[in-house]
Amino acid sequence: MNLNTGAATSTINTKAKSAAGEYLTFILGSEEYGLEILKVQEIRGYDVVTQIANTPDFIKGVVNLRGKVVPIVDLRIKFHLSKVEYDVFTVVIILNLSGRVVGIVVDGVSDVTALKDEKIREVPALVTSIDNKYIVGLATLESKMLILVDIEQLMGSQEMALIDDVAVH
Repeated sequence: MNLNTGAATSTINTKAKSAAGEYLTFILGSEEYGLEILKVQEIRGYDVVTQIANTPDFIKGVVNLRGKVVPIVDLRIKFHLSKVEYDVFTVVIILNLSGRVVGIVVDGVSDVTALKDEKIREVPALVTSIDNKYIVGLATLESKMLILVDIEQLMGSQEMALIDDVAVH
């Protein structure tokens, strides 16, 4: 029995330890998150989107980005943050995820941070607004904690697969 527990812990540690690299840090509510910089295509100010009927609340709609229809997901709504306001700091991060382009709305973008293995820790079993399977690890930067998100897995999840339907129509 101990061998199985050790194997599961080993897998988690490997996931966190292999997460070293550069991350774009962004703010959602009072938390700071990071996503792999190589997934980022561009950062834009929040602009009006074309709403699509019968989509979940977190899918704000679509925008035309240089002739391509791009679905826009508001991560603040997706993560059930209590206060979702659009202001001058609200931005859309345009991601390129395995050839699929999607935008995510966040409260603001902070910086690009290079993280080494020793700065990244495994995710403890917690109850959070984001499923732990979408979190790569936690990074400590001076006095703050950074939640590293596996954005490709989050956007490719079953409930987010609706994005493909929106982008096709």
